[in-house]
Amino acid sequence: MSDNSVRTPHAPVDADDPDLARARDGDDAAFTRLVGPLRRELHAHCYRMLGSSHDADDALQDALLRAWRGFAKFEGRSALRSWLYTVATRTCLDAVESRGRRALPVDLGPSSDRAVVGDVPLTEVAWLGPYADAGLAAGAVGPAARYEQREAVELAFVAALQHLPGNQRAALLLFEVLGFSAAEIAAAMDTTTASVNSALQRARAIVAEKIPSVTQSRTLREIDDAHLRALVAGYSTALERGDADALVALLTEDVTWSMPPMAHWYRGMAAVTDFAVRVPLTGCGSWRHLPVGANGQPAVAFYLWDEDAGTHLRWSITVLTLRGTKIAELTSFIGAEHFEPFGLPEFLP
Repeated sequence: MSDNSVRTPHAPVDADDPDLARARDGDDAAFTRLVGPLRRELHAHCYRMLGSSHDADDALQDALLRAWRGFAKFEGRSALRSWLYTVATRTCLDAVESRGRRALPVDLGPSSDRAVVGDVPLTEVAWLGPYADAGLAAGAVGPAARYEQREAVELAFVAALQHLPGNQRAALLLFEVLGFSAAEIAAAMDTTTASVNSALQRARAIVAEKIPSVTQSRTLREIDDAHLRALVAGYSTALERGDADALVALLTEDVTWSMPPMAHWYRGMAAVTDFAVRVPLTGCGSWRHLPVGANGQPAVAFYLWDEDAGTHLRWSITVLTLRGTKIAELTSFIGAEHFEPFGLPEFLP
């Protein structure tokens, strides 16, 4: 746990802050100044709740509008951060109820033994999306918080959260990630402390079944930066050069590769190699790449040659999950819409 864990987000707001009074009187610029430093961490919270950067954008906008409209009722007895998290959580719970959970291909069915050429997007599924590391803020947490802020956006954790009902998801995040007490969560969710404790117990059991015992944060701390850069570069250049041997050398024996919104996915060296050779290495055309960070993990933005455009266009954000010094999971989020939060160019020559 970082030294952020000794700080608490629950101290009362400074009643002498002139922006507080101005915001209560309807000064939107003062309100913007108050909430501005908290936007990034609130956005990350909305992503954890909803599993989509775009849904998080909408939820945060809605939450801040609700907060602005109700700000006159904020009396300052609790921290502004805590109050805003309450508003954001309730907003996300409304979204969860109306939109349901987001999935990865591994949630929908068994892996494929051989490459499926010509796979088409499954559009009726709400898919989990990547999260740009640039959007992460350190964020103040309470002393009881269990997860680091970056650990709490790792793909395995966010995917596990999607298997929880909204109330369990909210309780787990508020308690384990932000360090809220059970009583504070009960007040935020308009329920009882006993209900919160029950929700936490059920949520912990489900999440523990679905996430690895070693987080990506810990794995990455045990790999020196030069080796990590070489691993990411080796994977990216193997794809660009169509070099199957170089790619295979980087993978674990039980590696998985999934590509939302494609439903088919692959597990194990034989199936992944068959897919890699028949589709991205030989069947797609020319690739270019840029290294990025997503979900607190190494990732690569891939651009694919488009003959009509005469250049390489945005194709996928591939998040790498490591075990030791090899790649254990590749999750390729296909779609140009994923690139905007990363601030990436529209094309590469």
